[in-house]
Amino acid sequence: MAKSEFSYLWRDRKRTIFGLPWSFTTYFLTDTKFVTRKGLLNLSEDELDLYKVTDKKLVLPFWQRIVGCGTIVIYVRDTDTPTKEVRCVKEPRKVLALLDKQIDVQRDRWNTRGRDMYMIGDGHDHCDCGDHDCQ
Repeated sequence: MAKSEFSYLWRDRKRTIFGLPWSFTTYFLTDTKFVTRKGLLNLSEDELDLYKVTDKKLVLPFWQRIVGCGTIVIYVRDTDTPTKEVRCVKEPRKVLALLDKQIDVQRDRWNTRGRDMYMIGDGHDHCDCGDHDCQ
């Protein structure tokens, strides 16, 4: 598949000093996936399906805010990448809004609204001693 056949809704590079895109990490947002490509000669790509996103967070450190950048943290129901950090991208609030819109579209398409908050267990170890305050 040729590179021109992909339709990207958003594309940006990880920003470095002074907010300049001098990095070999590129982020892509398509209709259904979020892709991170790293490397110059040896490339590695990590894809995540948007309908599997359970939560997202915007982090605006001081030095990134000075140059108009921010980091988006995406939490995903994925075995190899449960947390994805989209580091130091320009206009992070607009990117987060675009990402949120596409996540909603994919959740509607895959009908995952009710299931994305369903958790098995509460993440705590339980004992059989009968004491409910047991940690």
